[in-house]
Amino acid sequence: MKTPPGAGSPVSGPLPRSVHAGYALGSLATGAFGTVPGLLLLPYLTDTLGVAAGLAALLVLLPKAWDVLVNPVAGRISDRTRSRWGARRPYLLVAGIALAALFASIFAAPFGNGPAAAAYVAFAFLATATAFAFFQVPYVAMPAELTDDHAERTRLMTWRIAVLALAILVSGAVAPLVVSAGGDGVAGHRWMGLFVAVLIALGALGAFLGTRSAPTGTVGESEPTLRAQLAVAGANRPFRALLICFVVQSAGVATILAGVNYFAGQILRDEQSGPTLLFVCFVGPALLVMPLWSRIGARLGKRTALVVASLILAAGALALVAASVLPPVAVYLVVALIGVGYAGQQVFALSMLPDCIAHETARTGRRQAGVFTGLWTAGETLGLALGPGIYGLVLQLSGYVSSDTGSAATQSDTARLGVLLGFTVLPALLIATPILLLRQYTLTPATDRLDHAVVLGTRAVDRHEKGTMTP
Repeated sequence: MKTPPGAGSPVSGPLPRSVHAGYALGSLATGAFGTVPGLLLLPYLTDTLGVAAGLAALLVLLPKAWDVLVNPVAGRISDRTRSRWGARRPYLLVAGIALAALFASIFAAPFGNGPAAAAYVAFAFLATATAFAFFQVPYVAMPAELTDDHAERTRLMTWRIAVLALAILVSGAVAPLVVSAGGDGVAGHRWMGLFVAVLIALGALGAFLGTRSAPTGTVGESEPTLRAQLAVAGANRPFRALLICFVVQSAGVATILAGVNYFAGQILRDEQSGPTLLFVCFVGPALLVMPLWSRIGARLGKRTALVVASLILAAGALALVAASVLPPVAVYLVVALIGVGYAGQQVFALSMLPDCIAHETARTGRRQAGVFTGLWTAGETLGLALGPGIYGLVLQLSGYVSSDTGSAATQSDTARLGVLLGFTVLPALLIATPILLLRQYTLTPATDRLDHAVVLGTRAVDRHEKGTMTP
């Protein structure tokens, strides 16, 4: 098969720092879209547009659940794309700019409050989620084609997670401040939508331009139908175990995210600065502990390190059950512990994905990165959608009262208990339980041994690159 202009074989050595940085910039877009709707859309519906919590949960869930169908299709389309920019990069540009514009439209509120406003949000969110699928799937598929080096993929993920943490910090911490500065209510959310749209556009353009000198991978043979490709991915036991674990854990993380505003207002009694402080404490440690997770991953291997990080994340969430009797400084310290676990959970899960893809490609000789990542991003998107949906259902069952004033209504003790349990016990269970599935995550013996020498900044990497296995 003819290789298109601009394509090339993945490199086996280190990639240029410019490619690491350029690829990582795409996480500004994925981080902003993955964070802000989960953080602000449910409160926007319940406390600004006056939508009942149960209905708001459906409006948040269904458009993202649509991506479960769209993402594998986006992956197959990008697998078969031929262009001078390669198979993936055109989508970084076109879908990325569309994503930015559509995101701003979610919070435009042309119909004010009421049923028409709720229907408009659902439609705009559906369109935005579709654009996100065509950006995210090619973006996540790229590492398996940029390099065939096991350690280099983890370096790429380390850069990506660092920028992702920064994107979550900026979008999650600043977006509520923009809402307040813009006058709260509908007007404040319109300004916030524009602010996040700019972040998304910067990330999409940065990833497109930053990877222009990177190899795009050799176009290989793929399965003849989408159904056949999905069957191959579903039969890959390590991928299947990792995917299910990540989807359920994503739902747990998204439940925490959806509850931030409610937890800050109803439990901490700090509706103004509480969400921003929680986000700084959650994401700040992620920027600091990457070298530590690198050393842990090099010593224990990715799978074991993922288990350790997940347990830290779950234990921190469970500890917040006592938030109402703890001093605020203790609460924020526990949230920082959650951030430490989250950083490790993300970096190891995301660096195990391209290992599964490369293993399957080497075994079959067929190019299926797009379908694998399509399934992955569909699952991740479903998990991130389930979180707010589950949290909204908990609010509805506990009797949470909606408001159309831009501020939360006074809540009963039962509703406040729902806010607390939905933010703590429920996500702890969702994060801890699926790690049992990781016993099924095994690749080839050689890959398992290499798993101990994959992380930036350690002697293990140096020995691996010289052909020596880490004990």
